[in-house]
Order: sequence, then C-alpha cells, then structure tokens
Amino acid sequence: MPQWRRDRSQHRPSFGPPSSHQRRGPRPRGDRRGGPGGYEAALTAARHGAQTVLIEDRGIGGAAVITDVVPSKTLIATADVLDLVAGSQQLGIRDADNGTAPAAHSLNVDLAAVNHRVRELAAAQSVDIRSSLTAAGVQVIDGTGRLDGPDRVDVLDAAGTRVDTLEADVILLAVGARPRELESAPCDGERILNWTQLYALDRLPEHLIVVGSGVTGAEFASAYRSLGSEVTLVSSREKVLPGTDAEAADVLEEAFARRGVTVRSRSRAETARRTEDGVVVTLTTGEEIAGSHVLIAIGGIPWTSDLGLFSAGIRVKESGHIETDRVSRTSVRGVYAAGDCTGVYPLASVAAMQGRIAMHHALGDAVSPLISTQVSSAIFTSPEIAVVGVSEQDVLSGEVSGEVMMLHLETNPRAKMQGITEGFVKLIVRPGSHTVIGAVVVAPRASELILPYTLAVAHRLTAEQVAGTFTIYPSLTGSLAEVARQRVLAPDA
Repeated sequence: MPQWRRDRSQHRPSFGPPSSHQRRGPRPRGDRRGGPGGYEAALTAARHGAQTVLIEDRGIGGAAVITDVVPSKTLIATADVLDLVAGSQQLGIRDADNGTAPAAHSLNVDLAAVNHRVRELAAAQSVDIRSSLTAAGVQVIDGTGRLDGPDRVDVLDAAGTRVDTLEADVILLAVGARPRELESAPCDGERILNWTQLYALDRLPEHLIVVGSGVTGAEFASAYRSLGSEVTLVSSREKVLPGTDAEAADVLEEAFARRGVTVRSRSRAETARRTEDGVVVTLTTGEEIAGSHVLIAIGGIPWTSDLGLFSAGIRVKESGHIETDRVSRTSVRGVYAAGDCTGVYPLASVAAMQGRIAMHHALGDAVSPLISTQVSSAIFTSPEIAVVGVSEQDVLSGEVSGEVMMLHLETNPRAKMQGITEGFVKLIVRPGSHTVIGAVVVAPRASELILPYTLAVAHRLTAEQVAGTFTIYPSLTGSLAEVARQRVLAPDA
C-alpha cells in the first residue's frame, strides 16, 4: 500500500494558528489553490491508493483555470474569430449589402458578454476538476494551509483561525504565484489592472497600455487589438518576447505593426496614475503616455511567504521560489513542490508534470525526471509561436552543436488557400546523427502543430524519420516534414 502524502495545490497558501485538534495517520497536505500541480498530484496519489487531502482556498483549478490560462485563452478565442474576419477579404468574402470587404473593426464586441463567457467556462472547468477529485477519493478541504514543521499542515479558515492540523507522510507544495505590480502604481481593478482583473471589465478599453512585453503582455496586446482597442505596448527590451526565438519575435513585431499595435521599445514604465477618465503612464525618461486603461504584465511573485518554509527547513531561492530537484523534491525529505512556486517554468503543463512526478517518486514508482529540453510551450498571439527543445541561439552561442533548417509558410499550399502569409517552421538537429533537438513553429494554431516535434525531441527521432512520415496534402503539417527534407537532401559537410 503506497504511503500517504499531502498535496498543496497550486497557489498561495496562508495558514495560521495552532489548531484545537489534530488528525493523525497518513494524510496529504493542502494549499491555496488546487491548480495543475496540486490537483494532478492529488489524482495521481489517490489513484495509487494513497489517502489524499487537498487544501484549497479560492477555487479548484488554481490560477491556471480561475484567473490565468483558461480565461486568457477563452478571450483569445474570441479575438481569433475577429482575426479570421479581418483576413477574409483575400478569400473573396464581401459584405452582402454593399460589396465591401469585411473588417474586424466593423463588428461590435460585447466585452461584458465575452467576459461573462470567460468566467462561466472557468467556473465550469473548476467544477469538472472537483468532480474528478471527488470521484478519485480525494478529500478537498476549503481553506488555506501553512506548514507546521516538515510533516504537519495547519488548516485555516477564511478568518485566519486554525481549525485543524493534518499529519502526513508526504507533502506537496503547489502554491503558485501572483502578479507582480509596480510599487508606485498598485492595481485597482478598474483602470490600473493586473491580468487577473481584466475579466471584470464590461466595456472594451478605448486605449489599452500594456506594460511588459513578455508572454503575458504580448498575448493581451495581440488579443485586445483584435477585439478593437487601440494598444500601446511598453517594452523595456529591444524586441518583444525577450528570450524567444529572434525570428519569431520579428514576425510578431511585423504583425503588430501591420495591425496597428504601437510598440515602445527600450522604454520602462516608472509609474501609472488615474486621471478623470483614464490613466497616464510615466516612463523613466519622463515621457507620459495617456490611455483609458493600463495592464501591468511584468511577471509573477511566488506565493511562498507566510508558508512556514523557514521553520520547516525548506531552502528557498533569493527570488522566493522553492528549490527543487528534477523529481520535485525540496531540501526536506518527504516535502515536494510543483508549479510556479518552483520557478522551473511558468507553464500549467509543467506544473502538472511536476506534481505527477512528485507523487510517483514519493510512492516508490519508477519515474523519469523532468527534462527541460522536452518541454514545449506556446505563445497565443496572432500568429501563435510554439517552441520545444534547444534554441537557435543555443547553437549560435556554441552552447549546443546543431544545424538549423527553416521553411517559410508562404510556400505551403494550405497556407496559401487559407490566406496565411506570416509564419515559418524551424528545425534544429544534431550534426552527423540528425537527431531532432529543437524546433520553432510560427503559425495559426502553432500550439497544436508543435506536438510532432515534441514527440521527435522526446523520442530522439531523426530528421530522416520526420521527413519519411506521411502527412496530409494539403496541410500545414506538410511543412513539418518538408523542412526535415532539407537536412535529408543536403550533402553532409
């Protein structure tokens, strides 16, 4: 019988005073939100026969379901429809009344209805996950938790009063992260917003200023421009999406320019203040940018304060993230961590994998550690950007030995049929063996198209094997195999 363990689902716990009674026996622990790291771990442990408890204080599904991934991608789904309308002119679609070309800006977006749908879908997904946990035998406790040593968790109610203490053989911390804000411009949820507050808006911002050009900033800049807002993106870097494939970032910047997104590169926001009918963002140069709303998208802060980590002897990085190894162990035996609080990758898929790996390891199963080069990720802009494995920059810097092949989608017959003019496929292989070690896809639905390359990286397939795989004609996936043929047909150096 596998030993019992605790699990802290994804997002900040805050657990408090000593409890009046204690439960003993093999039990899991809890955390603030039951996000992917927490609920996947809980499901894994319960299905292996462990007595499992998940402590959650704001909604099963965590930030990924309640405030981040599910809501943002639901909003982006509406923006995608408008992008299709905007690009339909070249497909021969005309307005039935006057014969003019359709345009996204000629349509009205009911943001109240859009955000109502966003919140409904998030709530429905949360209910589905809770049902799965209940069916698997996981005990879900509504509350927050704090470590009381390496094998006990205090459970607090909404008032911060300790109502219970759980003892466990294994604890998983999956407390997530919260949006970072400008100290000089705290978010008010009305005009100065973080990304969790956007879904309360009932009217489309006339001019949205987005501070931060990372993944979150770029996604919302792209989406709100498609929805019809004027958008200014304030970036402290030379390019948007720092750290992403440079040519992919170039494609996105060109798409931004074509669609009317103003990018203020090498600019840093110092503060933001409300005006009578909007906001003003002041840059460090003293220049001011006026808009109707401002989104602060400058990263996240792990919810690890007031978690009892120090008293439990758990090592924490200077950034506040919990130190873990590749099987999600912390520095204390029996305590694991998963998700954004570890700082490994801010991805729901990684949090879920970390949680599953942790439980398999804790329960004595054979387990493969997390391999960062097998992690695929996507940026849901228009077009989407998806990557896996090593990057071209790794090759150029000499860190990795590799060969890079690239094919623009403008040569793909399906892309021509659909009016797709932006995007490319990039494949990186090892010299000699031609083993696939990395890839980039820039295209509509790149998040779906990256899977074959993720499989190739994970299973060490060669360019020859990718090139020799049947693809549908015509299809965008045809370019995934076609770019591999560049390596197959090229003479070895």
